[in-house]
Amino acid sequence: MSEIISLKNATIYQNDFLVLKNVNLKIEQGEFVYLIGKTGSGKSSLLKTLYGEIPLTIGEGYVNEFKLQESKPRNIYALRRSLGIVFQDFQLLMDRSVVQNLVFVLKATGTTDKAEMEQRIIEVLSLVGMQDKAYKMPHQLSGGEQQRIVIARALLNNPRLILADEPTGNLDPDTSDDIMRLLSYINKYHNTAILMATHNYFLIEKFPGRLLKVNNNAIYDDSFF
Repeated sequence: MSEIISLKNATIYQNDFLVLKNVNLKIEQGEFVYLIGKTGSGKSSLLKTLYGEIPLTIGEGYVNEFKLQESKPRNIYALRRSLGIVFQDFQLLMDRSVVQNLVFVLKATGTTDKAEMEQRIIEVLSLVGMQDKAYKMPHQLSGGEQQRIVIARALLNNPRLILADEPTGNLDPDTSDDIMRLLSYINKYHNTAILMATHNYFLIEKFPGRLLKVNNNAIYDDSFF
């Protein structure tokens, strides 16, 4: 396996506030890794650093071979094209249909061929079991269905890595299980690395993976269950 995330002596600040210090972290291609910790411990800040929203100014970091210290817009754009991001609050465009949401992302990331876009949208919607919802508006979908669309959106560019920030936080237990089964399938059968922030220990017990704990401005590797 090859490293898909690497942080070395990384210190993360948000608005001049120290969040994490001396982070040393490696995640390999195809791993499923949980990031746990109390609210405000730094889980989201770490993910934001990994997709370039928070600049890394101290230490070294690589994601998909992109250097996090290089914060030029062109580098950040290329970095985000190489990964998928799943948010707790979905962040769908509520005035556009499912298909229009996905077309927006494909155009924004450089795809211009209409036939290619149509084919890729069919593929990702089929993968998440939402092919019959393509022309629905987000408000016509349940929370679980919206999260499946968010996962489909994250898969559009065939990412080697998905960063998921509390993807089941707004969902009921049964729907959370469905989303976890989907993420586990993508991880196993597409060899996609997943780093998922959560505080739901019941999910971790049902769907085992490597465990990283955020506490006292540091990250500890609690290894595998």
